[in-house]
Amino acid sequence: MDLKDLQVWKSGIELCGRTYLKTSSFPSSEEFGLTAQMRRAAVSVPSNIAEGKGRGTAKDFANFLHTARASLYELKTHVELAKEVGFLSSSDHEELGKEIDNLALKIGKMINHLRNKSKK
Repeated sequence: MDLKDLQVWKSGIELCGRTYLKTSSFPSSEEFGLTAQMRRAAVSVPSNIAEGKGRGTAKDFANFLHTARASLYELKTHVELAKEVGFLSSSDHEELGKEIDNLALKIGKMINHLRNKSKK
């Protein structure tokens, strides 16, 4: 299966794009602060999915999916902080939060699938 066929990777790319879009309106004083942190965490999600896929074993892929999910939870924390300090509107906060939760669920299902596959 090609990387571009992986729904979790595609969802990660979409989330990353949306994160860049939403953070583009953050204050310029946050360029190296919360803006950079959110973007770095968002980029890490599909990047780790891709690296794991490229490793070739189910065990390695699952390990990288764990790292991707950890970055996703880091992003969720940044989204909460951005809402708290007034950088994100309630609707943007809700939109990103739902997208993060949905992707975390997909990644969890893929991890479970890979675990079951490696036990066989």
